[in-house]
Amino acid sequence: MEFTNNIKEAEELDKLKSKVLKFVLYKKRTEAEVWEKFQEEDQNKLEEVIEILKENNYINDLDYIERSIAEFKNLKNLSIKEINYKLIQKGVNKKLLDSYIYDNREELLEFEIKSAISIIQKKSKMMEKEAVKNYLYSKGYMSESINIAFDEVEEIF
Repeated sequence: MEFTNNIKEAEELDKLKSKVLKFVLYKKRTEAEVWEKFQEEDQNKLEEVIEILKENNYINDLDYIERSIAEFKNLKNLSIKEINYKLIQKGVNKKLLDSYIYDNREELLEFEIKSAISIIQKKSKMMEKEAVKNYLYSKGYMSESINIAFDEVEEIF
C-alpha cells in the first residue's frame, strides 16, 4: 500500500515538475512568478520542484535581473528607479536587486544619462526645458543625471 502511495506521489511531483518547467522554459520567470502561477498546487511539492529547478538554473533571479536590464538597455529609455520598479513588480528579491544595482551603479548611471539625453532630444522639440526636466523627474531620473544630460545636449546644439 505504501509503495503505491510513493509511486502516486512521485507521479504527481513529476507532473507538477513538467508543468512548472514548461512555464519557465516558455519565458524566463522569477521564483515569485512561479509561486504565484502555481499557488493552487500543493505548496510542499511546489517548493521541492522550485528547489530542483533552481539547482539546475532554470529559475535564477540574478540571471533574470541581468537579462531584464540588458533587454531594457537595448529597447527602452528608463531611469534606475523605473528599472527597479519594473523588476520589483516581477517579484525579484529586493535585496538581490539592490545588490545588483549597487555593484553596477556606474554602468546604470551611464545608461540613465543616455536615456535622459534621448528623451531630452525628443521632447525638447515640443516642450520647454523646464517641462522636460519635470517630465524626467516624474519618471524617477536623478537630478545629477538630468543635469549632466542637459549639459551634454546643450553642447550638441
